[in-house]
Amino acid sequence: MSERGLEWRIEETCWNAFPALRQVLFGDWLIRFADGLSRRANSVNPLRADAAGIAAAIAAAEALYPALGLPAIFRIPSIADPAIVSELSARGYTSEGESCVLYAAIDAVAATADPAVQLLPAPDPRWLDAMSLLQNHRPDQREIYRRIVGAIAIPARFALLVIDGEAAALAYGALHDGLLCYESVITSPRRRRQGLSRRVVASLAAWARGEGATGLCLQVEAANAPARALYAGVGFTELYRYHYRRQPGAR
Repeated sequence: MSERGLEWRIEETCWNAFPALRQVLFGDWLIRFADGLSRRANSVNPLRADAAGIAAAIAAAEALYPALGLPAIFRIPSIADPAIVSELSARGYTSEGESCVLYAAIDAVAATADPAVQLLPAPDPRWLDAMSLLQNHRPDQREIYRRIVGAIAIPARFALLVIDGEAAALAYGALHDGLLCYESVITSPRRRRQGLSRRVVASLAAWARGEGATGLCLQVEAANAPARALYAGVGFTELYRYHYRRQPGAR
């Protein structure tokens, strides 16, 4: 399979791993809505590389998002036609939130089950409580996040590592088309630099390998140097990037 084919498979996998609560298919564009929690789940995404229909997609976004009290935001992967960015820039859309998309062949990383890491088939209340605490979610954000992870339709496991009765590290992984997408990898602030995230990542990889996965992927903010160093050390490499374009005058 070509490198470009892999990139678009990853895009599809990541959408499925962190689903929107509502969406609109508009030609070659996917318009996602999740009550404002995260730009990824509340943005317009190209479904293919070319810029066909960009003007109509902008018009649709500028009608749909403000009606819900949200700004129109486009998420633009670097594998897409640069004409998309040119059109948005010409309309005054501002750039923000550059992120890296990382990939590793499953045989290139440690994929070892850890008996201390629980792999839950669904996000139970203790997992959700711990995730909300570590992500500093407000009550409304907790509820939206619960609905998002509850809407995952592809196979997934929710990892929880408890140390001395405390949720020390969490994450989840969702499997689609032979790829495991990592999401919400987080460690308790007072447990950092102890290799706990590596243990969670390795346990999820072991599960995915058992399910026939051939590759692993994740998205991380470009400015998050510690996280990027962690994943580089595990065996991930950067495949492409994406950034957002925000409607002018919107907050």
